Amino acid sequence: MIDIKILGTGCPKCKALEKLTRAVVEKAAIEANITKVENIADIMRYNVMVTPALVINGKVMIKGRIPTMVELQQLLIMT
Repeated sequence: MIDIKILGTGCPKCKALEKLTRAVVEKAAIEANITKVENIADIMRYNVMVTPALVINGKVMIKGRIPTMVELQQLLIMT
């Protein structure tokens, strides 16, 4: 099972990344645990200064932007 964290305080881009991630996981039938992290202190532990950010299995994969659906699918499938 893949552990996915969406880092962001609740801005529109953060919500869009969460929605996109959930859609890709469902469409590709990927077993994943998706968590939304909104606490600034928790976000800072990942050395992320700009959100939204996507963490897969403890590694920051994307920060400061929303990936395309294809890019996100590739990241999740390769994991």
